Amino acid sequence: MSKELKTGIIVIIVIVAFIWGFNFLKGHDLLDGEARYFKVEYSKIGGLNKASSVTLNGLKVGKVNEITFNETPEKRGHLIVRFSVENDFEFSKKSIVKIYSPNPISGSSLAIIPNYEGEMAVSGDTLEGEMEENLFTSIGERLDPLQEKLEKIMVSADTLFGGVNKILNQNTINNVNNSVKDIALILQDFKKTIKSVNSLVIENKESLKATLDNTKNMSDNFSKVSDSLASINIKQILSKAESAVDNFNQLSMKLNSDEGSIGKLINDEKLYDNIEAATKELEELLRDLKLNPKRYVHFSLFGKKQKTFTASEKEDK
Repeated sequence: MSKELKTGIIVIIVIVAFIWGFNFLKGHDLLDGEARYFKVEYSKIGGLNKASSVTLNGLKVGKVNEITFNETPEKRGHLIVRFSVENDFEFSKKSIVKIYSPNPISGSSLAIIPNYEGEMAVSGDTLEGEMEENLFTSIGERLDPLQEKLEKIMVSADTLFGGVNKILNQNTINNVNNSVKDIALILQDFKKTIKSVNSLVIENKESLKATLDNTKNMSDNFSKVSDSLASINIKQILSKAESAVDNFNQLSMKLNSDEGSIGKLINDEKLYDNIEAATKELEELLRDLKLNPKRYVHFSLFGKKQKTFTASEKEDK
């Protein structure tokens, strides 16, 4: 073999090795003709790059080959990830390709979540993509609204402190200090009052005890009186009172009627007039008896006849 031929073979081998290595670094394996290629679209890729690994149930089955922008106006800015699967394991078009991060310090990778329902996926299909939020992304998303709230709180607090500074001028501070002193004096007086009350209670302890005992005795007596009242036949008393009221009503009715002597005396006007006339005649008789006793009483030691009374004599008198 000539020297020139050897040199040509070496150059060809170097060129082939360079091309294979270059494509291998880009994620293309020229020696693997059975690889299948799929596409998936994301709004963000979270640190995913070319040559990132692709796993299926935790087993590495491929790698990311290319990441390009979507040029359609509707999805401008979205990213299209093209990856290869070197394993012949089959899964359906409903499978999901999720971006995840194995640990906080490593880059992101793709994980195929297989689905076996429906039509099986073939090379060139576009699968549905999801992104698994890592710890730092989740914390960041939760901290963003909290940061906004903290900023609002800080602004409100700044406004509040500004108002407080305007209110708390020197005069206000002096007034507050004076008020605090007054409160301290009031507390001292209150403390003295409490001590005085305690002393008064201690000095009159026996009297207070006696008063409480008397109160207890009064309460016991009242309880006994209450028991006595409870034992009284209230119904019988009320029945007797009702009977007495009925009797009084009957008496009142009889007095108001013409029945009986008292009723006639009260209600019969003729009887009243007769009694009044009789009373007047009796009064005149007594007066005449007093003025002319000889007309009615005759007394003689010698048996002289009684003189007969005539009306003319009465008239002469």
